[in-house]
Amino acid sequence: MKIHADALLFDNDGTLVSSLDSVYRCWSRWAAEYGITAEEFARVELHGRPAAEIAADLLPAARVAEAVVRIEQLEVEDVVGGVHLLPGTKALLDSLPADRWAVVTSATRRLGEARLAEVGIRPKNLVAADDITRGKPDPEPFLLAARRLGVDPARCVVFEDAPAGLQAGRAAGMTTVALTTTHRAAELIADVVVEDLSAVSALVTDEGVELSVGD
Repeated sequence: MKIHADALLFDNDGTLVSSLDSVYRCWSRWAAEYGITAEEFARVELHGRPAAEIAADLLPAARVAEAVVRIEQLEVEDVVGGVHLLPGTKALLDSLPADRWAVVTSATRRLGEARLAEVGIRPKNLVAADDITRGKPDPEPFLLAARRLGVDPARCVVFEDAPAGLQAGRAAGMTTVALTTTHRAAELIADVVVEDLSAVSALVTDEGVELSVGD
């Protein structure tokens, strides 16, 4: 499939990098510290959502702020050895000019930058949880990224592994590419579904970016 775009917007965790082991290790420790039962914890969707929203689902409002600080601390401390590049990430990003792509993460800026730095990725443009008031599945994060890049949202392609992120991309009026790195294809609604970024290549021209996606 060929897709023409002006900019590419990448989720981080589960799209560019894998941090699943770290995420579950840290959140399980966090839940135990806050007296959250395994049953309560299992009912909450972790992936692709800001920590503040997850904490709000599990704790009284008065405890959310301190709890978010604690989970960020745990996850930042767990970055070394807890994050690795997913297939295709480096080749695709290396083929793109810095002003043609952005990372749009539900993590805080501190955590997002720490995870990316661990695998040698330093984006010129990063939208993090600190930058927005409504996280995915709201379109705000992706619309902010498009605005910072100076690109029409309709000319952006979103790469995501989580249903919430894909919903946000669709709501922003963007083309969506789903990766089956953390969810089954049947759970993902997107314009095209691939296994990972190794199925994507980019050719940069004066008119923009021409993507080849899948077979």
